[in-house]
Amino acid sequence: MANINRFAEMLPEITAWRRDLHENPELLFDCHRTAGVVAEKLKAFGVDEIKTGLGRTGLVGVIKGKSTASGKVIGLRADMDALPMQETTGVEHASKVDGKMHACGHDGHTAMLLGAAKYLAETRNFDGTVVVIFQPAEEGGGGGKEMVDDGMMDIFGIQEVYGMHNMPTLPVGHFAIRPGPLMAATDQFDIYVEGKGGHAAMPHNTIDTTLVASQIVVALQSIVGRNIDPLANVVISVTSFETESKAYNVIPQRVHIRGTCRTLTPEARDQSEAAIARVAAHTATAFGATARLEYERGYPVTKNHPEQTEFAVEVARALSGEQAVIDDVDPVMGGEDFSYMLEARPGAFIFAGNGDTAMLHHPDYDFNDEMIPTGCSYWVKLAETRMPASA
Repeated sequence: MANINRFAEMLPEITAWRRDLHENPELLFDCHRTAGVVAEKLKAFGVDEIKTGLGRTGLVGVIKGKSTASGKVIGLRADMDALPMQETTGVEHASKVDGKMHACGHDGHTAMLLGAAKYLAETRNFDGTVVVIFQPAEEGGGGGKEMVDDGMMDIFGIQEVYGMHNMPTLPVGHFAIRPGPLMAATDQFDIYVEGKGGHAAMPHNTIDTTLVASQIVVALQSIVGRNIDPLANVVISVTSFETESKAYNVIPQRVHIRGTCRTLTPEARDQSEAAIARVAAHTATAFGATARLEYERGYPVTKNHPEQTEFAVEVARALSGEQAVIDDVDPVMGGEDFSYMLEARPGAFIFAGNGDTAMLHHPDYDFNDEMIPTGCSYWVKLAETRMPASA
């Protein structure tokens, strides 16, 4: 069984890996240095096989147990990419790259899976095969989809796949999960409003696009309250409002609105897209303008499979105790491209406590190294429990 005390002993080593990754963040698929560090360590650990170039800069390591007679193969996934943000933590290991930082803890995820890989390669106390997956471009690039599209699941015969993400405010050593939808589908939309520009002192000679677009922004908020089942989780947010004019006395010809739509069911996703198109077009028509919608569907819902979720709960409780595991946590309306892996294979995604830290995607965020022993132990205990070694 996984020994959390062993990972406590390894903590300085794994922390050093994590802080090196934190100092050298890379964005999206440009994870060449990170992937190189991971590959070098996996080779040093003596894993049985390393394959690079999956999902462009993704890679996997294959670790076989003392026996593989069970024929079981499970995948454990960590993401590697950072965010295009300026770090303000002031810590000694702060990002050395201007405008890039690990503001979501992927440096910690990578380090914890490396720690688990080292342990598993040393002990091999399981009957089956563990595939450790290091994925680029979770932050908007869809690296998970590209690794799946490159045939990862079939190449390595992965039967189940598991993911983990740190969660600020949840105490270190605690876990949270739920079966079914855990994280939202992440869509984005652009609305192009066109009217008739002119002089701001003579608005009666124009079709005021700023007024029309403002009405659209307000009307979009009625969708959640009046067009969607109130028991469905939907968030529609307008995040950008841009005109083509910077002058104080010009009513612009065009306005560009950007936003995001988050949903947890296919029905709500379809209804929301249709409603956004309808509200934008008809609101504009009422004022004599036009509105054109471009709607792009992003990551699908991160949907945990019931059996694998129940198993993940058992593992987490065996590790941390009954009271330290929430098995029906509320869904989160953020997105996660681990969803593509869960569409390809049964599995479960779990949150692990990062403690009282700044929130994800905040310039003061830093991964809490105190959670490393818990995260590593979860991975190892999951593998050893799912594929117990023969007596």
